[in-house]
Amino acid sequence: MTVALPPADSVAVAGRPVRCRIAGAGPPVVLLHGIGRTLEDFTAQHELLARDHRVISVDLPGHGGSAPLDAPHTLPALARAVAEFLDAAGVTGPAHLVGNSLGGAVAMRLAADQPARAASLVLVNSAGFGPEVTVALRLLALRPLARLLLRPHPAIARRTERAIFQDPAYATEERIALALAVARQPHAAQVMGELVRNLGTWRGVRPQWRAELLAAVAALDLPVLVVWGDRDLILPAHHLAAARARLPRARTHLFPDTGHMPQIERAQAFHALVTDFWSRPVAS
Repeated sequence: MTVALPPADSVAVAGRPVRCRIAGAGPPVVLLHGIGRTLEDFTAQHELLARDHRVISVDLPGHGGSAPLDAPHTLPALARAVAEFLDAAGVTGPAHLVGNSLGGAVAMRLAADQPARAASLVLVNSAGFGPEVTVALRLLALRPLARLLLRPHPAIARRTERAIFQDPAYATEERIALALAVARQPHAAQVMGELVRNLGTWRGVRPQWRAELLAAVAALDLPVLVVWGDRDLILPAHHLAAARARLPRARTHLFPDTGHMPQIERAQAFHALVTDFWSRPVAS
């Protein structure tokens, strides 16, 4: 049974419904969430940025209200799906790509594969900069444990939300209920399992795809901003140092007392940082 999610728009892509929100006018901005998440992780930024941008938030394939792919869910497959969605939504020119966690890796993959689609990259506590990742995700690479851990259960949803934020006040009952609704989607466990096994093992994130992707992004003539929360329990903040080493031309920022989602915990400061970056992509 399909679970009701908060109201949003829908765009048909190759016959598949894709849940999205599109608002505002101006330079296009695409907001991409993390694994097992939804476009609600960017609600605050969507509203702030829509004042002077055309903002497109989207549920990735198999996430939230977007239908799963017919093929396995891999990083390249997600990037292709986002490109197809942008075509369907009428975004054919370069856009500012903003990605959190897995969404950051999807944004990088899209920019590397189709550079004409990217005006800039904003990578928010992004996957791809190191092998370390929370043990909860590493264990999902083990199929017997994955079946157990991916059960839709209120306690699991609550624990996951609390791990995301430094300030527990952000792990609201509304967010916990949404996480549980998402986990109850009939395809959710399969999609999560496919992505986790594509990107990593029980030891951590695979080095092969990370090395290739970061080399491809470093070769692009593209403004890049990498931000992190210093209390991230999902992808540790020392990955920001790896980002500086692999993408030496990128601008970086570390948010203090912040977890895995600075775009939520530091919404106003994040918005100011990102819009300043877009207005001055090269440091003066």
